[in-house]
Amino acid sequence: MNRTDFDAVVVGSGPNGLAAAIAMQQEGLSVLIIEGKAEIGGGLRSAELTLPGFVHDICSAIHPLAIGSPFFNTLPLQDHGLLYAYPGLAAAHPFDDGTAAVLSASLRETAGLLGQDEQAYIKVIGPLLKDWPDIAPDVLGPLRFPKHPLAMARFGLNALTSASFLAKRFKTKAARGLWAGMAAHSIQPLSNLSTSAIGLVLMTAAHLKGWPVPVGGSATIADALASYFIAIGGRIETGRFISSLNELPSAKAVLFDVTPKQLLQIAGHKFSALYKWQLERYRYGMGVFKVDWALDEAIPFTAVQARQAGTVHIGNTIEEIALSEKQCWQGKHAEKPFVLLAQQSLFDSSRAPEGKQTAWAYCHVPNGSVKDMTAVIEQQVERFAPGFRDRILARHTMNTSQMEAYNPNYIGGDINGGVIDLGQIFTRPALRSSPYRTSAKGLYLCSSSTPPGGGVHGMCGYHAARRALKDIFSIEI
Repeated sequence: MNRTDFDAVVVGSGPNGLAAAIAMQQEGLSVLIIEGKAEIGGGLRSAELTLPGFVHDICSAIHPLAIGSPFFNTLPLQDHGLLYAYPGLAAAHPFDDGTAAVLSASLRETAGLLGQDEQAYIKVIGPLLKDWPDIAPDVLGPLRFPKHPLAMARFGLNALTSASFLAKRFKTKAARGLWAGMAAHSIQPLSNLSTSAIGLVLMTAAHLKGWPVPVGGSATIADALASYFIAIGGRIETGRFISSLNELPSAKAVLFDVTPKQLLQIAGHKFSALYKWQLERYRYGMGVFKVDWALDEAIPFTAVQARQAGTVHIGNTIEEIALSEKQCWQGKHAEKPFVLLAQQSLFDSSRAPEGKQTAWAYCHVPNGSVKDMTAVIEQQVERFAPGFRDRILARHTMNTSQMEAYNPNYIGGDINGGVIDLGQIFTRPALRSSPYRTSAKGLYLCSSSTPPGGGVHGMCGYHAARRALKDIFSIEI
């Protein structure tokens, strides 16, 4: 091979870029990460967005997939400063009548609170809990023949259905509402095929390892990954935005933690006509409008369970959530949007001054929307927590264009790196023998626009690194 500045260069330092760089550096290669922003992290950044002393997660907040990541779990991240706090309840789902369904660490406790749906919940989630250690590498990876085909088939039979269809397994308002809130993380109409997948994974994750809060902010996950990467010999350069291949140092392999839109801008001239055509037709999904609050006190939810949960799904019944997501998909702004809310400071005192609190929330909006949804989101919270508005000391908001400006991977505010529907769940970003390999030798994609998609788990980066290691360096891991 010709002499190069580095064996591998990774463009972008989100969780997938960091994972890819670590996996390659672990094999004794020389690896450089180049980050366009002044700080590393991608969706793993935290800052005092509202008032001094109030630490807010700018993008990602609660991390069930990080604590359950097959790759992250092999790394000594605790030795590099990563510490998790665990809410009493992973999630709560309040209703207008003052009650709430909950997702707790215990399968039987969660099921037992669902009344006549107790056994139905156990039948849906119980087998998945048993199978998860066997199927996790395949669920969180590219399409391939699974190591445990029967267990994977059991997962697929439910995961590939629509959330609306699977909801027919439940009779009670509590179970159906709880399920709808989980499935709505797919950021699609609940009637779409495969929307059950993310709901099943999130519920399973809660029963296995919980939905933890990283102490000090989500940035501490990126900091720990970067610290470990540097400790094993890696290098990181920040404040260097890459817009052309000519701006990169020489390397045998380049891995891009970007979406197809940026990849085309940077390296499109190197790709085959077919691959370019596929990337140009890659579809992005709904965006988000986000609000962070500095609060004088905790949110006064009517349902006591919601005061004990790290995450609160605000959307009432499955019918209301399904309507909200359908309207957004059709390019409309819902009057009563589904709101995902996190209250990290209840479980991590480092997030706010003594006696004060923070809260983080977003709702789905049409891709590229610049409509201010602050009042609508606050009205939804107030609906289940009368007096909430009186506790707001300050707020910080981000529409879809501001989200994309902050993190260029959030095209139109899409935090999943592209729609994860049946048409793109297996073929993101293009139908190829390897989704990570581009049509140009030595260039790879390692972002959430590859399998398994969005979430802080690093598995897109890990699998991209495996592909590059085998192709370029003849190393199998």
